[in-house]
Amino acid sequence: MTGDIMEAVSLLPITGAVGLVSLAISWHRRTNGSVRIAQVGWLFVGIYFFSGAWDYQAKGDLILTVMSLLALPLTLGIARWEGNVGDIKARKALNWSRGAMAYAGGPYLLISHVPWLNVLAIWFVASQVALFYRISGTGDIHLGETWVETTSGKISWDEWDGNRWFSADTIGEFPFQTELVMADGSFIGINFVLACTALQSMVIFVGAIAVLDLDWKRRIRAILFTIPVIHILNIFRNVGLIWMHQTYTTWSFYGMSVFEFGHNYAARFVSLFAMFFMALIMFEILPELHRHIVRLLKPLGLMQPKQRV
Repeated sequence: MTGDIMEAVSLLPITGAVGLVSLAISWHRRTNGSVRIAQVGWLFVGIYFFSGAWDYQAKGDLILTVMSLLALPLTLGIARWEGNVGDIKARKALNWSRGAMAYAGGPYLLISHVPWLNVLAIWFVASQVALFYRISGTGDIHLGETWVETTSGKISWDEWDGNRWFSADTIGEFPFQTELVMADGSFIGINFVLACTALQSMVIFVGAIAVLDLDWKRRIRAILFTIPVIHILNIFRNVGLIWMHQTYTTWSFYGMSVFEFGHNYAARFVSLFAMFFMALIMFEILPELHRHIVRLLKPLGLMQPKQRV
């Protein structure tokens, strides 16, 4: 039974990769008729994200559970729309969505499923969080041991003999975790994982901007505006969560510690607000991006301009 489960889990990244590659191919062939390829891509991508709903549900993350459950019906709807698109604006918006999904999801899928890239991303951001925490005078924290969650239990990164370029024997949503410790080696009770790097937010903007039909100077200018801002805000977010965790040790709200409440609710709300604010700025800088998103939301009746009488 365990072997069957692990085999199914190991097939999920392949399912996602096939879907994203199909969407990338369909975007590059958007002028030559590639609807069938795009439809296959949307179906596989929907299955990949939908499959993660049960993991989020087990962890009690209602927001990500609902978003994952909606992934499959939404991608099926887009796949059907691909075959019944009626106007040129919708066609351009759908073509853009293919590339945006492929070039946002592709890099994240690669990093999350290649152990070396996953761990390097964690070390890169976690080391900067620890450095800022120290130079700000808040506390003296450092990176501790990096652990790997495997089917046989937790093992250190140095001792792990698995494939570091692709591994199917790691388990859980966060298979690679780096401890944060005090200068004396004592634990502070927080592990740094890939989700703490804000990589998801960055690749969304990179994917959305990179496939717009405009000159490279405007694309690079927009990317250089968004990525450093997201990175810096994420550093402050992580430092704030660590400070709250170490300062308000007895704080509790409906059984949640200050870290759990700040990480799962307060910080997530602030992050979503920051993403929304940055999106508004991007709409001003890149009106093409705004037009595509508005057109894609038309079937849902959202963000549509008022009709003049």
